[in-house]
Amino acid sequence: MKAADLVNKLEGIDSYKRFGRVKQVVGLMIESQGPESSVGDLCLIHVRHRKNRVIQAEVVGFKGENVILMPYTSVNDIAPGSLVEATSKPLEIKVGSALIGNVIDALGNPLDGMDLPKGLTSVPTEQAPPNPLKRPPISEPIEVGVRMIDSLLTVGNGQRVGIFAGSGVGKSTLLGMVARNTKADLNVIALIGERGREVREFIEKDLGSEGLQRSIVVVATSDQPALMRLKGALTATAIAEYFRDQGLNVMLMMDSVTRFAMAQREVGLAIGEPPTTKGYTPSVFALLPKLLERTGTNELGSITAFYTVLVDGDDMNEPIADTVRGILDGHFVLDRGLANKGQYPAVNVLKSVSRVMNNIVGREHSKSAERLRELLSTYYNAEDLINIGAYKKGSSREIDAAIQLYPEIISFLKQGTHEKMSMQDSVNTLYQLIGRGE
Repeated sequence: MKAADLVNKLEGIDSYKRFGRVKQVVGLMIESQGPESSVGDLCLIHVRHRKNRVIQAEVVGFKGENVILMPYTSVNDIAPGSLVEATSKPLEIKVGSALIGNVIDALGNPLDGMDLPKGLTSVPTEQAPPNPLKRPPISEPIEVGVRMIDSLLTVGNGQRVGIFAGSGVGKSTLLGMVARNTKADLNVIALIGERGREVREFIEKDLGSEGLQRSIVVVATSDQPALMRLKGALTATAIAEYFRDQGLNVMLMMDSVTRFAMAQREVGLAIGEPPTTKGYTPSVFALLPKLLERTGTNELGSITAFYTVLVDGDDMNEPIADTVRGILDGHFVLDRGLANKGQYPAVNVLKSVSRVMNNIVGREHSKSAERLRELLSTYYNAEDLINIGAYKKGSSREIDAAIQLYPEIISFLKQGTHEKMSMQDSVNTLYQLIGRGE
C-alpha cells in the first residue's frame, strides 16, 4: 500500500468511542440511552459486577431517543446503568479455507471451544444479492448422488431448491446423502433451530466423517435467542458467498428456513411490528427474498442451495411454504404416505419440480423422465381399481404398461442411505427402465 493511501486510511478512522447506558430490559429487548449507532450495528454491553464479561447485542430499532438492542445471548446479568459501547459496524465473521471441516456457531466461533485457525478473512454476515444482469444463466447440471433427483428432478449448478416436508419424513437424511455424494467443491450446512441432540447425530450419522471433511457446519440450536438463529442463516450464506467469490461451486444446505422465519417473527413482535398471516410480521416476508436471493450464480462461481421448509400438518400452502416456493427455482415435496410405506427418499415425484431441468439436460433424458411420471400418474389414478380387482387386464394399454413397470419404478425411486450412484449411471438406469415399457 502506498504511503498516501495509508495516510488517507488512517485519517478516515473514527478514533472516538461512543457509549450509552442501559435504561430497562423488557422481555428480549434492551433499551439504552445512547450510544449513537445505526440499525444493524453491533454493540458491546459491559456487565459491571462481572469483570471482563461483555455481551454482544445488535441494534434492532429506536424508541424516541433511546436505542433498542437485542442480545446474541441471554439478558442475564444486565442491569440498569450497564455500559453500552458502540462498534459502529455490523457483525463480521472470519472465513477461509482453514475453516473447512469445522463446526461453528452463528457468530463464527468453533463449537468445540478451540481457537479459530489463523489466516482467516473478516466478512460481514449481511450482503446484497448479486446484480441480476451479472448472474450467468444456469446451463449445466450438478450431480447430487441421489438417483431420483439426478434422473427425474435434475438440479442445475447454481439452482436454489426447497425441500418441503412435515417433521420426521427424512429431510436431514436426504441432506446428508447430498452432502456426502455431491460433486460440488464444498458444502456449507446450516442447522437452524435444531434440537441440540440432533446436531451431533446429524454430523456423525447423516453427514459422516467423509462429508465433514469437505464441509463447514453452522449451528444455532432451538434454545438460543432468536437473533442467534437469524444470524446462523446469514453467517452460513456469507461463508458460501466467500467461497463462491473464490471461483468455487458451493453446495449450501439450510435446515430449516421455516425456523429462520420464526426467529424473525420473534424479533418483529418484540420491537412492536403488527402480526399478519398466522402471526408472521411483515419483516419476515421482506427478509426471506433478501436471504434466498443471495445464493445462485455470479460471474465468479456458484452456490447451489437446498432449503428445507417445515410445513404444519403437511399443508404445502401455509404462508412460509407458499412464499419460499415462489422465490426458489424448484421444490421437492417429501410425502409422509411414501415414508410410511418405507420408500426413501420419500420424494413425491409427481408433486415436485425442477424449474431448470429442461434447460440443462438432453431431449432423450427429458422425455424419459416425463414418461416415467406419466406411468406413475397412470398407476396412482387406477390404483383403487387395481387393488379391489375391478380392473380387467387389456382394458387400457397405458394402465397395463403402468402395472407391469410399477414394481421396477418403485425400486428405481428407492435408494439406501449410504448407496451412491453417479449421475450417468442414474440416467442410464432410467433409459433401461423406460425402454422395457415401450
